[in-house]
Amino acid sequence: ARACGIERDVRHDFPLGIFRYAQIPVSTFGSGDVFARAFVRALEIQRSIAFLKSQLGMLSAGPVLAPVGPCAPNALAVALVEGWRGEICHACITDEAGRIAHYKVVDPSFHNWMGLAMAMRGQQISDFPLCNKSFNLSYCGHDL
Repeated sequence: ARACGIERDVRHDFPLGIFRYAQIPVSTFGSGDVFARAFVRALEIQRSIAFLKSQLGMLSAGPVLAPVGPCAPNALAVALVEGWRGEICHACITDEAGRIAHYKVVDPSFHNWMGLAMAMRGQQISDFPLCNKSFNLSYCGHDL
């Protein structure tokens, strides 16, 4: 999406923690091609390094680990994390004793394989290797 000029980022759409107060600019480029995907990655690296440097200088003293109690029984928890391929969704269900009964991770590749198919429509088969690697999708992440 970002290589097509769409500002989509879980840290902006659902800001929690530090992202409620400080944001990494969403890196976009509008052409939607191999160059755009490479350019967006390079821009994300630059902006992430700048963000880390700015935030590390403002760290306050205090604990870095907080104790967490037991999981609630018969509960559903969903967490969204911005990964380098896009949105990663974690879903967890506990049983009546608060133990984890089911855990599911949906990798961005699950959605992005269709994007690769759309990008290749009407193109030469010889373009596939470069286009495929520019998406850099997870083969096992598709069926997680």
